[in-house]
Amino acid sequence: MSPVRVLLVDDQALFREALATLLATHDAIEVVGEAGNGDEAIRQAAELTPDVVLMDLRMPVLDGVAATRRLRTDHPGIGIIALTTFDDDEDVFAALRAGALGYLLKDVSSARLIEAVLAAARGESVLQPSVAAKVVAQFVRLPSTSAPEPQPLVVPLSDRELEVLRLLATGHSNREIAATLHLAEGTVKNHVTNVLSKLNARDRTQAALRARSLGLL
Repeated sequence: MSPVRVLLVDDQALFREALATLLATHDAIEVVGEAGNGDEAIRQAAELTPDVVLMDLRMPVLDGVAATRRLRTDHPGIGIIALTTFDDDEDVFAALRAGALGYLLKDVSSARLIEAVLAAARGESVLQPSVAAKVVAQFVRLPSTSAPEPQPLVVPLSDRELEVLRLLATGHSNREIAATLHLAEGTVKNHVTNVLSKLNARDRTQAALRARSLGLL
Protein backbone atom coordinates (compact mmCIF):
# COMPACT_ATOMS: atom_id res chain seq x y z
CA MET A 1 0.00 0.00 0.00
CA SER A 2 1.14 3.56 -0.67
CA PRO A 3 2.09 5.59 2.40
CA VAL A 4 -0.37 8.13 3.78
CA ARG A 5 0.57 11.56 2.40
CA VAL A 6 0.57 14.21 5.13
CA LEU A 7 0.68 18.01 4.99
CA LEU A 8 1.83 19.77 8.18
CA VAL A 9 0.32 23.19 8.94
CA ASP A 10 1.70 25.17 11.88
CA ASP A 11 3.16 28.66 12.25
CA GLN A 12 6.07 27.37 14.35
CA ALA A 13 8.82 26.10 12.04
CA LEU A 14 10.60 24.22 14.84
CA PHE A 15 7.42 22.31 15.72
CA ARG A 16 6.84 21.41 12.06
CA GLU A 17 10.42 20.17 11.79
CA ALA A 18 10.08 18.01 14.90
CA LEU A 19 6.73 16.67 13.72
CA ALA A 20 8.12 15.81 10.29
CA THR A 21 11.03 13.97 11.89
CA LEU A 22 8.67 12.01 14.11
CA LEU A 23 6.29 11.00 11.33
CA ALA A 24 9.18 10.05 9.04
CA THR A 25 10.00 7.17 11.40
CA HIS A 26 6.81 5.38 10.32
CA ASP A 27 6.96 3.59 6.95
CA ALA A 28 3.21 4.05 6.36
CA ILE A 29 3.43 7.85 6.48
CA GLU A 30 5.08 10.32 4.12
CA VAL A 31 5.28 14.04 4.91
CA VAL A 32 4.79 15.72 1.54
CA GLY A 33 4.77 19.37 2.58
CA GLU A 34 4.67 22.04 5.27
CA ALA A 35 2.78 25.33 5.57
CA GLY A 36 3.08 28.19 8.04
CA ASN A 37 -0.52 29.44 7.84
CA GLY A 38 -3.92 28.51 6.47
CA ASP A 39 -3.48 30.36 3.21
CA GLU A 40 -0.30 28.42 2.43
CA ALA A 41 -2.08 25.22 3.44
CA ILE A 42 -4.82 25.78 0.86
CA ARG A 43 -2.28 26.38 -1.91
CA GLN A 44 -0.13 23.40 -0.97
CA ALA A 45 -3.11 21.08 -0.62
CA ALA A 46 -4.10 21.86 -4.21
CA GLU A 47 -0.56 21.16 -5.44
CA LEU A 48 0.37 18.17 -3.27
CA THR A 49 -2.99 16.37 -2.84
CA PRO A 50 -2.28 15.04 0.67
CA ASP A 51 -4.43 12.36 2.28
CA VAL A 52 -4.28 13.98 5.72
CA VAL A 53 -3.62 17.50 6.99
CA LEU A 54 -2.41 18.14 10.54
CA MET A 55 -3.79 21.62 11.17
CA ASP A 56 -2.88 24.09 13.89
CA LEU A 57 -5.76 26.42 14.70
CA ARG A 58 -4.31 29.75 15.81
CA MET A 59 -2.14 31.05 12.95
CA PRO A 60 -1.57 34.37 11.18
CA VAL A 61 -2.95 35.30 7.74
CA LEU A 62 -5.65 32.60 7.79
CA ASP A 63 -6.46 30.56 10.88
CA GLY A 64 -6.89 26.81 10.99
CA VAL A 65 -10.68 26.84 11.28
CA ALA A 66 -11.13 28.94 8.15
CA ALA A 67 -8.55 26.85 6.30
CA THR A 68 -10.28 23.64 7.36
CA ARG A 69 -13.63 24.91 6.12
CA ARG A 70 -12.10 25.85 2.75
CA LEU A 71 -10.25 22.55 2.37
CA ARG A 72 -13.36 20.52 3.17
CA THR A 73 -15.18 22.40 0.42
CA ASP A 74 -12.44 22.22 -2.19
CA HIS A 75 -10.99 18.80 -1.29
CA PRO A 76 -13.59 16.76 0.61
CA GLY A 77 -11.46 13.63 0.42
CA ILE A 78 -8.73 15.07 2.65
CA GLY A 79 -8.89 14.09 6.31
CA ILE A 80 -8.10 17.05 8.57
CA ILE A 81 -6.94 16.69 12.17
CA ALA A 82 -6.78 19.76 14.37
CA LEU A 83 -3.49 19.57 16.29
CA THR A 84 -3.34 22.41 18.77
CA THR A 85 -2.40 23.51 22.27
CA PHE A 86 -5.94 24.56 23.17
CA ASP A 87 -9.03 22.52 23.96
CA ASP A 88 -11.49 25.22 25.02
CA ASP A 89 -15.06 24.75 23.83
CA GLU A 90 -14.93 27.53 21.24
CA ASP A 91 -11.93 26.05 19.42
CA VAL A 92 -13.20 22.47 19.64
CA PHE A 93 -16.65 23.10 18.22
CA ALA A 94 -15.45 25.60 15.62
CA ALA A 95 -12.96 23.05 14.26
CA LEU A 96 -15.46 20.19 14.23
CA ARG A 97 -18.17 22.32 12.62
CA ALA A 98 -15.65 23.35 9.95
CA GLY A 99 -15.19 19.68 9.08
CA ALA A 100 -12.18 18.44 11.04
CA LEU A 101 -12.23 14.65 11.43
CA GLY A 102 -10.13 14.73 14.58
CA TYR A 103 -8.99 17.00 17.37
CA LEU A 104 -5.76 16.32 19.27
CA LEU A 105 -3.60 18.33 21.64
CA LYS A 106 0.10 18.81 21.01
CA ASP A 107 1.01 16.82 24.11
CA VAL A 108 -0.43 13.67 22.48
CA SER A 109 1.87 10.64 22.44
CA SER A 110 3.71 9.82 19.22
CA ALA A 111 1.94 6.45 18.99
CA ARG A 112 -1.47 8.07 19.34
CA LEU A 113 -0.64 10.71 16.75
CA ILE A 114 0.52 8.15 14.20
CA GLU A 115 -2.59 6.07 14.82
CA ALA A 116 -4.74 9.18 14.37
CA VAL A 117 -3.11 9.99 11.02
CA LEU A 118 -3.72 6.46 9.75
CA ALA A 119 -7.31 6.56 11.05
CA ALA A 120 -8.00 9.91 9.37
CA ALA A 121 -6.72 8.49 6.09
CA ARG A 122 -9.42 5.82 6.45
CA GLY A 123 -12.04 8.50 7.10
CA GLU A 124 -12.31 7.75 10.83
CA SER A 125 -12.74 10.38 13.50
CA VAL A 126 -10.18 10.59 16.31
CA LEU A 127 -10.76 12.82 19.33
CA GLN A 128 -8.74 13.59 22.42
CA PRO A 129 -10.66 12.02 25.36
CA SER A 130 -11.31 15.45 26.89
CA VAL A 131 -12.67 16.65 23.53
CA ALA A 132 -14.90 13.61 23.10
CA ALA A 133 -16.34 14.31 26.53
CA LYS A 134 -17.10 17.91 25.50
CA VAL A 135 -18.90 16.71 22.35
CA VAL A 136 -21.10 14.30 24.27
CA ALA A 137 -21.75 16.88 27.02
CA GLN A 138 -22.76 19.46 24.41
CA PHE A 139 -25.20 16.98 22.88
CA VAL A 140 -26.70 16.25 26.30
CA ARG A 141 -27.36 19.96 26.79
CA LEU A 142 -29.37 20.22 23.59
CA PRO A 143 -33.13 20.65 24.16
CA SER A 144 -35.08 17.46 23.61
CA THR A 145 -37.12 19.10 20.85
CA SER A 146 -34.00 19.47 18.71
CA ALA A 147 -33.89 15.75 17.93
CA PRO A 148 -36.50 13.13 17.18
CA GLU A 149 -37.54 10.61 19.79
CA PRO A 150 -35.01 7.78 20.11
CA GLN A 151 -35.78 4.84 17.89
CA PRO A 152 -34.74 1.23 18.60
CA LEU A 153 -31.99 -0.19 16.43
CA VAL A 154 -33.03 -2.60 13.70
CA VAL A 155 -30.13 -4.85 14.73
CA PRO A 156 -29.29 -4.45 18.44
CA LEU A 157 -25.71 -4.05 19.61
CA SER A 158 -24.19 -7.01 21.39
CA ASP A 159 -22.84 -6.62 24.93
CA ARG A 160 -19.29 -6.52 23.58
CA GLU A 161 -20.23 -3.91 20.97
CA LEU A 162 -21.77 -1.79 23.71
CA GLU A 163 -18.49 -1.98 25.65
CA VAL A 164 -16.58 -0.90 22.55
CA LEU A 165 -19.09 1.90 21.88
CA ARG A 166 -18.72 3.33 25.38
CA LEU A 167 -14.96 3.42 25.06
CA LEU A 168 -14.84 4.92 21.56
CA ALA A 169 -17.36 7.55 22.67
CA THR A 170 -14.84 8.79 25.25
CA GLY A 171 -12.11 9.10 22.63
CA HIS A 172 -10.28 5.79 23.04
CA SER A 173 -8.38 4.54 20.00
CA ASN A 174 -8.73 0.97 18.72
CA ARG A 175 -5.43 0.09 20.38
CA GLU A 176 -6.55 1.49 23.73
CA ILE A 177 -9.90 -0.31 23.49
CA ALA A 178 -8.09 -3.55 22.71
CA ALA A 179 -5.85 -3.14 25.77
CA THR A 180 -8.79 -2.26 28.03
CA LEU A 181 -10.98 -5.16 26.90
CA HIS A 182 -8.10 -7.61 26.41
CA LEU A 183 -8.93 -8.14 22.74
CA ALA A 184 -6.89 -8.24 19.55
CA GLU A 185 -6.78 -4.88 17.76
CA GLY A 186 -8.21 -6.51 14.62
CA THR A 187 -11.16 -7.78 16.66
CA VAL A 188 -11.79 -4.28 17.99
CA LYS A 189 -11.69 -2.89 14.47
CA ASN A 190 -14.38 -5.38 13.43
CA HIS A 191 -16.51 -4.40 16.43
CA VAL A 192 -16.14 -0.70 15.59
CA THR A 193 -17.19 -1.39 12.01
CA ASN A 194 -20.27 -3.25 13.26
CA VAL A 195 -21.13 -0.46 15.70
CA LEU A 196 -20.93 2.21 12.99
CA SER A 197 -23.04 0.09 10.66
CA LYS A 198 -25.75 -0.65 13.23
CA LEU A 199 -25.91 3.00 14.29
CA ASN A 200 -25.88 4.16 10.66
CA ALA A 201 -22.98 6.48 11.57
CA ARG A 202 -20.26 7.65 9.20
CA ASP A 203 -17.61 8.03 11.93
CA ARG A 204 -16.92 7.61 15.62
CA THR A 205 -18.15 11.07 16.62
CA GLN A 206 -21.48 10.60 14.89
CA ALA A 207 -21.75 7.14 16.48
CA ALA A 208 -21.29 8.65 19.94
CA LEU A 209 -23.94 11.30 19.32
CA ARG A 210 -26.44 8.84 17.89
CA ALA A 211 -25.80 6.40 20.74
CA ARG A 212 -26.52 9.19 23.22
CA SER A 213 -29.78 10.00 21.48
CA LEU A 214 -30.76 6.35 21.73
CA GLY A 215 -29.94 6.19 25.42
CA LEU A 216 -27.04 3.78 24.90
CA LEU A 217 -24.53 5.98 26.75
